[in-house]
Amino acid sequence: MKEVALFYGTYTGVTGEVAQKIVNELGADKVDIFNISKDGDKMENYKKLIIGTSTWSIGELQEDWNDFMPKLQKMDFTGKTVALFGTGDQVGYPDTFLDGMGMLYETFQYRGANFVGYWPTVGYDFTSPLPLLDHDHFVGLAIDEDNQPELTDERIKEWCSQIKPLLGI
Repeated sequence: MKEVALFYGTYTGVTGEVAQKIVNELGADKVDIFNISKDGDKMENYKKLIIGTSTWSIGELQEDWNDFMPKLQKMDFTGKTVALFGTGDQVGYPDTFLDGMGMLYETFQYRGANFVGYWPTVGYDFTSPLPLLDHDHFVGLAIDEDNQPELTDERIKEWCSQIKPLLGI
């Protein structure tokens, strides 16, 4: 078993594709990858986690994460390191952009997680406060494949270089 695992939920497949790009950038030999709908229970076996979600509909948590939430709320993440990433549409849904990531941040934070991988808000146009650490940073990597797909690969590369040493990779 590897020390780091990425867990994601996806509805249309975009978050799954981004998850795979992150694993490839970090090293597939160093990071296990799991769909939360099938393998969420394995989360407790890791001390270093990368968590990914989309925001669905109008500010709702992606349904695989929503279904897993009762189990997640019983877990203890004290002493565990968590990096978050979210996918969303800042043009179509600026008032709920990446709310799912913000909801997961609150859930993991309440359960004792230590976070790495905050991401700057420069270059985004949205109004939702939920995915923000502060005015200048998201709680994790922000990806908008709908409106900025040409920036995705470079953002992933830069974020992975930031979190790699913090995850011991």
